[in-house]
Amino acid sequence: MKIPTKKRLLDALTACQAIENFVSGRVFTDYEQDRMLRSAVERQFEIIGEALHQAEMDDPQVTDLLPELRRIVGLRNRIIHGYDSVDDELLWQTIQRYLQPLIKHLERILAAE
Repeated sequence: MKIPTKKRLLDALTACQAIENFVSGRVFTDYEQDRMLRSAVERQFEIIGEALHQAEMDDPQVTDLLPELRRIVGLRNRIIHGYDSVDDELLWQTIQRYLQPLIKHLERILAAE
């Protein structure tokens, strides 16, 4: 794996871990009522999506390692371009269901390199 690709995957992992830290001990109503928390989480999702998009641009084979990459980039695009229609509940469910598996997957990819 190219060094720039590895750096971008590490950036995505770091952003995932930041979200995990931000929401630790929180419930959906905390998230829904805290504008700063929502903004922080959305920003990290933007970083994850952009980092993975750039990783794919650097090395198209990264999609083979991370099949969900295009969906993650799509989420980033939705947050940025559809900022006025971001679904807080959907983002919260994404955190609850997919964040930890993504963290583990990125850690495995980076450890293998």
